Formats: sequence, structure tokens, C-alpha cells
Amino acid sequence: MKVLGVAAHPDDLDFGAAGTFAKWSKEGAACYYLICTNGCKGSDDPKMTEKKLVKIRRREQIEAGKVLGLRGVYFLGHNDTQLVADLKLKKEIVRMIRKIRPDVVVTMDPTFVYSKRGFVNHTDHRAAGQATIDAVYPLARDRLTFKELEKEGLKPHVVKTLYLTNFENRNEIVDISDTIDLKIAALKCHRSQISAESVSRIREMAKMAGKESGYKYAEGFVKLDLPG
Repeated sequence: MKVLGVAAHPDDLDFGAAGTFAKWSKEGAACYYLICTNGCKGSDDPKMTEKKLVKIRRREQIEAGKVLGLRGVYFLGHNDTQLVADLKLKKEIVRMIRKIRPDVVVTMDPTFVYSKRGFVNHTDHRAAGQATIDAVYPLARDRLTFKELEKEGLKPHVVKTLYLTNFENRNEIVDISDTIDLKIAALKCHRSQISAESVSRIREMAKMAGKESGYKYAEGFVKLDLPG
């Protein structure tokens, strides 16, 4: 099995799906990340510069990927907070889908705009999710879309399954009891972003998700099986 995760920022996939990626990797799947932005805005440190932060966050994500057993981590380099689900972004994602030819694509649910618990989903998260869904269907599938990619040898590809991270609505619960420690270790690689309190909160969320299905720890998704 091949799996491609697409997200806006370094650490996004590790928050929502790292336990599942680690599980799949341990089972022999070839797993990859595609990160759409450079993460250049994620710091409250008055001495931090965007240029320095981009390098730090890229390094942190590569390190986390190694913890999870990923085969590769790719970066598109769009500016943080400026991601738009336009044709340019969709083509970049289609290019990666046709290159890797994944059976499964994991991304963020663009319909998750806010939570009544007082949480607003980042605009980049929604843009990355929408662009990825559109790239999966119909753009990566259709031969006459982005014909120049086929000339490069990147032929159309049909993705079988979509997993969307959504912390409130989900129809698929994945048991990550055996990989929760790898998820936590991956999150701890993002030292510029994540506090001990955040790590503790993520562990507790995984525990709550597992309780729904009788697992010690779990991650939840909206799973869509796509027509061929």
C-alpha cells in the first residue's frame, strides 16, 4: 500500500494522523508527506525571523517523518497564512499524486471550519484540504487535465480511499494503541511549536477517541471509499 498525506503546515499531519501513519508504516506501507506551506508564521519569539523559522520547521518535520517511518517528506513552500485552493496548488498536488500513485490520501476536512468549543480551523488547513480533495477527484484521474504532466511521464492515477482529519465528525476509528508513543515522539520533534501541555492534550484526545471503540488510543477520520 502507498499512502500520501497532504497538509498545510509542518506538524499538521502529526497532530491528526501520526499514529495511523506509524501503524501503516510498521505494516509495510510506503508512506509520504506533502507539506504545502513553509510554516513561516508560527512563532511568538520576537527574535525569530521568517527565514530562520522556515529552516527550523522543515528540519523538524523531516525528523518527525523519520520517527514515523515515512519514505519521504516533500515541501511546496507556499507562504504560511496565504494558501489558496487555486489551480496552481491543485496542479502541484496532482503532480505528487501522479508521481507517488498512492492507494490512500490523507488530508484535512475542509468542511471543518469551527468548533462550538471555541476553535476556528486555520484558513490554510481548509485550503489544503479542499485543494487535495479536488486533486484526488477529478483532476489526478482525468487524462485531459494537465496534459503537460502526462508528457512528463506522470500518467493519470485513481486514488482508492480518502481519509479526512476531523476532530468532531468521523466514521472511521483507527487503533493506535501500539503507535501512540511514536505519535508523541513525532510531535516532540516540533520543538518550535509544541509545548509539554500540548503533547499531554493530544495524548488525552487520542485516549478519548479510543474510548469510543474500545481501544486504549485511537485517531478518527472521515473515510471515503472512492469509485474507480
